[in-house]
Amino acid sequence: MNIFQRLASKKLLGPAESGSAASGNPGEEPEDEALVLRAKAGDMKAYDTLVTRHRGRIYAMIRNMVKNETDAWDLSQEVFIKAWQALPRFEVKARFTTWLYRIAHNTVYDFTRRRRPEGGDELNDELLNRDRIDPAAVSAPSESRSPDEALVGDELRVKIESALAKLSPEHREAVVLKDVQGLAYKEIAEVMSCSIGTVMSRLFYARQKLQSLLKDEYDAR
Repeated sequence: MNIFQRLASKKLLGPAESGSAASGNPGEEPEDEALVLRAKAGDMKAYDTLVTRHRGRIYAMIRNMVKNETDAWDLSQEVFIKAWQALPRFEVKARFTTWLYRIAHNTVYDFTRRRRPEGGDELNDELLNRDRIDPAAVSAPSESRSPDEALVGDELRVKIESALAKLSPEHREAVVLKDVQGLAYKEIAEVMSCSIGTVMSRLFYARQKLQSLLKDEYDAR
């Protein structure tokens, strides 16, 4: 287990809910599939259940990509709204979580492109049709830590975020999806629309770069 997996297990890199379908537990897939079928038929409660189940990992992925809690919160909501709107076209034989990560990937990259030219345009609130999804279902997961744990965690998060920011978006996303979210190489390749070999190459470079940037943290652990 490398430093990012250890930090994720301590919830220092964002929430990663246990028991998520992204963990690769086949026992979770039929339940997701049943919920997706119900949601495709218009069952909003079924979709709210899917949102609640997967919101932690989607938020964590986006939070580690955009480095801003407010933006991550807004983008996470946008992901689930886009997923709801695209659900009629979703093929149930595909893996729901991989499809969801792909939407998150595209949403983050669209956001980055929008922000880069002008240096900070806000998201259009019309895209975030909050009335379509139960607010309780899309809220970011909260966690309770002691003041000391929070201080150490916040200081360490700053170091991690600073190191991640020095990577290209492609290398940063690859290491977050693999080492924080725990996706398989094949899933990451599908999310990022590249080959498994490219994923492995990006991960190798990213891990080497991060190990160099966080040498003190690696040595301390």
